Amino acid sequence: MAVRLPHPHRDDVRIAVGGLLGGLLLWAIGLTTRPADEPQVLWAAHWAVLVPLVVTAGCELLRRTRPKAALGIGTAAVIADTVTRGNVVTVVMFTDLMYAAVLYGTPASARRLPWVTGLLTVLGTVTPLALWGDPNGMLIGVAFGVVALAPAATGWVVRNHRDAAEAARLRAEQTTLLAEMDRAQAVTAERARMARELHDMVANHLSAIAIHSTAALSLDDHKTSREALAVIRENSVAGLAEMRRLIGILRDGTTREEPAATPTLDGLNALVEQARTNGLDVTLDAEYAGVPAPVELAAYRIVQESLTNALKHAGPGRVTVALGHRDGVLDVRVTSPYGDREGPRAPGSGAGLVGMRERTALLGGTFGAGPEGALWTVRAALPVPDVPQGET
Repeated sequence: MAVRLPHPHRDDVRIAVGGLLGGLLLWAIGLTTRPADEPQVLWAAHWAVLVPLVVTAGCELLRRTRPKAALGIGTAAVIADTVTRGNVVTVVMFTDLMYAAVLYGTPASARRLPWVTGLLTVLGTVTPLALWGDPNGMLIGVAFGVVALAPAATGWVVRNHRDAAEAARLRAEQTTLLAEMDRAQAVTAERARMARELHDMVANHLSAIAIHSTAALSLDDHKTSREALAVIRENSVAGLAEMRRLIGILRDGTTREEPAATPTLDGLNALVEQARTNGLDVTLDAEYAGVPAPVELAAYRIVQESLTNALKHAGPGRVTVALGHRDGVLDVRVTSPYGDREGPRAPGSGAGLVGMRERTALLGGTFGAGPEGALWTVRAALPVPDVPQGET
């Protein structure tokens, strides 16, 4: 099976063609690096210098795609050039092959070549002086350093800078990706928070409106209808006010009625009274002290949503709301009669239980809701962080 060589890079083609044309020009004008009668010239034919020149130019086509093979073949070609009359372009192209082998080769080759060429440069400098005692022999090492060590060291430096730039680019891309993920998570969390707030603030009023409007339409009693319409109007006005507050918070992050936008446990009495107005038989038993604002808000919303669900789904009977603060935990428990109903008095989406569970999870607490005998029970345990003395 034939092995297909990769297509050479267009810059490598330009280098190969330029080197070949330059070498041919020097050959045509008879410019060589050694005279024909020099003892080391074993291949004195005028055309002999073209063989290593053409081979080295061909290696330039592989300098980027096959740098190790190109350097090996190029080394053989430049050695062959030393026994001819010589062409300086062949040597120049060999230095480029050495540079490319370090820059584009494997990491192991890139680390090894500077050390090998450096060692050979030292040996080429010291050995002639030690063996022959002629300082001029040191020029062999100097020439090897210029032809091999210098391009290898240059390739190593350029490769390090390139790798550092690539690492910086990857870090920047990773940072951008992480920032985008954080932004997306923040947007998702904010949308979930606003969905919970919108549901908890408005669902109670809309459920009361739906239930009492149904009663007003189904009962042919003037007094009952007027009472239902009064409850509908009260909840409509309250729901509209809550919507305006929420829109104000979304628009500019501020509202003139901040306490109403962020309710506390002190508002439970008003919440229970509103539930009684809507037709529920509710009792409240609350004991708490030193509860942080996030825990207060979560507990308030859980009670509010539980009363809304009781208004829509509970059977006849008493609804109880109990809060107890002990051992660093605020326990919230709401029970309502379960069963004995053909269906809900107002439609529901199930988002209320999801919102209560999310609020509890955000504070690291536990949440549960379900039937217990003849009662439907909502339970939430909200951790209350210790507040150091002297802080409020």
